[in-house]
Amino acid sequence: MSKTVTHLIHDRSARGTTQIGWLDSRHTFSFGNFYDPNRMGFRSLRVINDDRVAPGAGFATHGHKDMEILTYVLEGALEHKDSLGTGSVILPGEAQIMSAGTGIRHSEYNHSKTEPVHLLQIWILPNQQNLEPRYEQKAFSVEERSGQLRLIGAKDGRDGAVKIYQDVDLYTSVLNAGDTVNYHVQPHRYAWLQIAKGVVNLNGEELRAGDGVQINGAEQLEISTTVGGEILLFDLG
Repeated sequence: MSKTVTHLIHDRSARGTTQIGWLDSRHTFSFGNFYDPNRMGFRSLRVINDDRVAPGAGFATHGHKDMEILTYVLEGALEHKDSLGTGSVILPGEAQIMSAGTGIRHSEYNHSKTEPVHLLQIWILPNQQNLEPRYEQKAFSVEERSGQLRLIGAKDGRDGAVKIYQDVDLYTSVLNAGDTVNYHVQPHRYAWLQIAKGVVNLNGEELRAGDGVQINGAEQLEISTTVGGEILLFDLG
């Protein structure tokens, strides 16, 4: 582990909240009616919303521009429709991205009439404006994600990842009890670790679902768990 600690923990209890009956949402960064000048995003990361949507309910058709919008489902199934004509169901282990670009309209609904859906909605500022809107969705098996970091999003779309129009590498990992993964944040790079599920330790510090860690420069990360967890790790320019 590095001798110089360069990270800052964003505690889950300090997140903003939106609760409107069918939606229970936690906002890592300022969003909607939640405003915190210390939580305006990090690097190109602008939104990480931890959403739980009631059965049969969801976000009615609405529009976006000039944003990379990623959806990562943790439990359940999310039904997607958009103005490009895309219709799909997003399942756990799949990475879905929309480039809103010049403008796109979409809706997101819980695909189930009986079970809730739990997802992370992530917004990343694109590296250019007025892109042509697009949609991409790819599945990554549990085996690919278990006990190791799997690249699921990247600026060059390498290794089967979805393409993100920004200098970002997005990894995920499902960690079982006893697992450890390591990652070196290079000099002149930044990172964000989001605890999606469970309990993990970062360099000996305990973190729980909803916690985020801002990493401000080169650091050796050792991520482990004694009980199990799921993480997203963003390597940011």
